[in-house]
Amino acid sequence: MWRHLASNTITFLIVGLAGAAGVIAWGVNEYSGEGPLETAICLQVEPGTNFRAVSQRLAEKGAIGSDSIFRIGAEYADKTSQLKAGSHLIPERASMERIVDIVTRGGASTCGTEILYRIGVNAVAAEVRELDPATSDYVELVEFDPTAEAVELPGEYTEMRDRADTRYRIAVAEGVTSWQVTQALNALDTLDGDVEEIPAEGSLAPDSYEITPGTQVAQVLERMEAAQSAILAEAWENRAGDLPLDTPEEALILASIVEKETGVAAERPQVASVFVNRLRQGMPLQTDPTVIYGITEGKGVLGRGLRRSELDRETPWNTYVINGLPPTPIANPGRAAIEAALNPDTTDYIFFVADGTGGHAFAQTLAEHNRNVAKWREIEAERAAGN
Repeated sequence: MWRHLASNTITFLIVGLAGAAGVIAWGVNEYSGEGPLETAICLQVEPGTNFRAVSQRLAEKGAIGSDSIFRIGAEYADKTSQLKAGSHLIPERASMERIVDIVTRGGASTCGTEILYRIGVNAVAAEVRELDPATSDYVELVEFDPTAEAVELPGEYTEMRDRADTRYRIAVAEGVTSWQVTQALNALDTLDGDVEEIPAEGSLAPDSYEITPGTQVAQVLERMEAAQSAILAEAWENRAGDLPLDTPEEALILASIVEKETGVAAERPQVASVFVNRLRQGMPLQTDPTVIYGITEGKGVLGRGLRRSELDRETPWNTYVINGLPPTPIANPGRAAIEAALNPDTTDYIFFVADGTGGHAFAQTLAEHNRNVAKWREIEAERAAGN
């Protein structure tokens, strides 16, 4: 009897410890992962303000998902006593870890008029934004495509560009290719020195970068490469065991596929698990973004659906006809996709298909997958009929 009770007690302790470890891992991911903020805000920190007040203000503004995790992370990093009064720009999608660094680093006010260059998968845009003191939010004054041929620069842009206090940022979206980034940077009139040699695919970290007029394009690319190298090294150091990935470079390739397959942040570890399971079983990855990259080689967007002949055509990247990973990444993955590739969910999934909500339906068997595909086809037909 006592042996039975002791056994049960040990079991409960193990389960409890495992649960606690899971909660800690979740908290760490929440603290260091991509934040929910859709648009940059200016955070005003008055003298004498404490971290609790700052965390509550950030939560109200939608910049963090949990003010408790924000404070615990700051305390663990021993930064709660280093809070700096002033105006702090909180970029879109900034992690809690990065926000803590911003509000404790100090320096001159980082808010005011800004020109933001957005480099996206489908478009490049320059936004002239001015801070609204009443709300601490940015108000867009004008937006245009700085890469368009014979573009006529708006008056608001030239006016703000001539002001000494204007701030400049470049925001690179997850999933853009190195060619897209280089072409966009070369087109910006605030940067100097065009770059002809395209950086290796996957080597540029999608993030927000502050620049000053006259900065060399090559310098901006070097910063992006250094940032991606650091992210990959950290993620590789903290990778899960028994992954079918032999090098950080292979992890980067897988991460780029995960990045292109889903725009739903919460799905990335699940999508990664599908590809990891396929690699373990020696199954072809069979992912459409690799086929597209084989056609475009990252030079722009395909802009149409894939043809059956293209799915069957052999290219170095087409994972319908090659085994294993392609030879290079197919885009520049963000931190979350890299971490998902190196710490995927534990599942038995080997299939997934769009579910009509922006996410995917996952399956363990072909029969289940075929049912999910049939549902997706019905959704497509209904949408086509509604147009």
